[in-house]
Amino acid sequence: MRSASPAEATAITPGTMPDVVDQVALARLYGEPLFALPQDLYIPPDALEVFLEAFEGPLDLLLYLIRKQNFNILDIPMAGLTRQYLVYVDEIRSRNLELAAEYLLMAAMLIEIKSRMLLPPKKQEGSEEAEDPRAELVRRLLEYEQMKMAAMRLAQLPQYGRDFVKAQVTIEQSLQPRFPDVHVVDLQEAWYDILKRARLVQHHKITREELSVREYMSMVLRTLKGRRFVEFEELFDPSHGSTVLVVTFIALLELAKETLIEITQAEAFAPIYVRLAYTPA
Repeated sequence: MRSASPAEATAITPGTMPDVVDQVALARLYGEPLFALPQDLYIPPDALEVFLEAFEGPLDLLLYLIRKQNFNILDIPMAGLTRQYLVYVDEIRSRNLELAAEYLLMAAMLIEIKSRMLLPPKKQEGSEEAEDPRAELVRRLLEYEQMKMAAMRLAQLPQYGRDFVKAQVTIEQSLQPRFPDVHVVDLQEAWYDILKRARLVQHHKITREELSVREYMSMVLRTLKGRRFVEFEELFDPSHGSTVLVVTFIALLELAKETLIEITQAEAFAPIYVRLAYTPA
């Protein structure tokens, strides 16, 4: 026989704790060594509970007991299964009554089946075979096992975020610069600014003048011909009066409506420019 080691010779019996074990502190409290357990230390009885098996419900527990004991699911020995099931239910009922409620319902069903099996078999109407009290339970267990196996197969499939992530690639492409569209409000503000300056230089004249929108459309096209961009304000001459300005503005709108000119700007609140929408022959 081998001799006892020093560690075994100083074994601690339950309920006792020496002040010093090989001159090593039991713990440290606020940085200070602790050589003895506090007398008022309270450890809850369920502080070190370990659940070795976790079940998702009564059917999961029954299926586990059947497969563990290699029982034939079509010929379940109800006495042994019920006895093992009740041991587990008594354990969880003493610790978590709310969790045990669903298991207690299944326990009542097992006891009922067990009691029905003690009675003489009852034949079904129109059938020579006797009704098996376990038939409904077997059907539920087989359906649950099928769904459980299907869920396990689905969980083994690759899942986004768990088994793989989506690859993202940024490709830089040289695109043609696209100028922002000119909104009606921008044209309106530019037009009000032109009218304001026209009122500062115009004279009060009462005349009757017939102006042609088509003629001013042609004048605008001639002004834009051969030029890449023309600033919006250059197309108006305030010295000719507000009437000419109105006709010129209408001519611009008609040309834009017929897509003969383009009205654009480099960015928001930038100057507005006008250019031909086609290349003259």
